[in-house]
Amino acid sequence: MTHARSTLDRGLTEINEGLLRIGSLVDAAIERSIQAVAQRDMGLARQVDADDAKVNALRFQVEEDCLALIARQQPAASDLRAVLAAFSIVTDLERMGDHAAGIARTVLHMGDQPLLKPLIDLPRMAETCREMLRLALQAYVKRDAEKARSIVAMDDTVDALYTQIFREILSFMVEDPRTTSRGLYLIFAAHNLERIGDRVTNIVERILFMTSGEMRELNPKVDKTAADLVE
Repeated sequence: MTHARSTLDRGLTEINEGLLRIGSLVDAAIERSIQAVAQRDMGLARQVDADDAKVNALRFQVEEDCLALIARQQPAASDLRAVLAAFSIVTDLERMGDHAAGIARTVLHMGDQPLLKPLIDLPRMAETCREMLRLALQAYVKRDAEKARSIVAMDDTVDALYTQIFREILSFMVEDPRTTSRGLYLIFAAHNLERIGDRVTNIVERILFMTSGEMRELNPKVDKTAADLVE
């Protein structure tokens, strides 16, 4: 029995470490994608886009580890919920990497066009998303439901910044339709960050499921802006 428990614990630790590795890559991708937008750095943008393949590969490895642990160790109760949560969380992490890569590709599409306006709220959105992600992964590893719940309010901040950016850029485009393409690039970048915030909220839901066995939607969003409808 002791041997089986130690084997299960090692498996859970490997899964945790895999999630943290992916989280670190996604965190860096978010930071670098916004840096690429701010500095119009096409080389960095291409690197962020290319590095997304590493996130994808690690995702499949974590999924395989989860399935193998279930098949070989047959975890029960909270251990099984932890593995099931990890299986779901890794998908959200992989999608966050896709969103960061999407921001990077925006830089490539912009070409030599100058930014429509100085970036102020976009970097704030990115930093809030990164902090949400770091806290969520810490809460998962520590099985800390209280810390997880505290993250939900941060997504409200991300949503508010997105709405502010969307309205501000829209006003530019209405005033001068020639700015439309440049405005849409920034809206698209902001939209990707808003989706990252939603993905972290998904992770919080899985953490609460893991710790309590209860699955429910947090911070549901009914109202959608025009940018939400493009996805």
